[in-house]
Amino acid sequence: MAEKTYRVEVEAEPHYIEEQSNMANDIYVFGYRIRITNTGSEPAQLVSRHWIIADANEQVQEVRGMGVVGEQPRIEPGQSFDYSSATHLKTPYGSMKGSYQFLADDGKRFEAEIPEMNLVAPRVLH
Repeated sequence: MAEKTYRVEVEAEPHYIEEQSNMANDIYVFGYRIRITNTGSEPAQLVSRHWIIADANEQVQEVRGMGVVGEQPRIEPGQSFDYSSATHLKTPYGSMKGSYQFLADDGKRFEAEIPEMNLVAPRVLH
């Protein structure tokens, strides 16, 4: 029998949302699209998330919670789950990174790293 593997790849794509931002009040809104692909051999459910969000003033917020966008998707090997969400900063640039916590069908817990995304409002860095 083949060895079980527990592996999930995460792709992250940020974008600036100008119509929801308000530079006069230091509100910069960034959306992001996430694709989570189960590249392992075992089905797994995304149980929780942990984000580390930093702005240009080195103000860091940590966000922990159950699931993503109100769901705890179960992802079969070779399948993907896509979702979109957003965050806001008080500066025109910053970054976010983190991890997802998974529970495989056989009870094994494991994590998947969320690659760091640079959040940059256009026309800011000259």
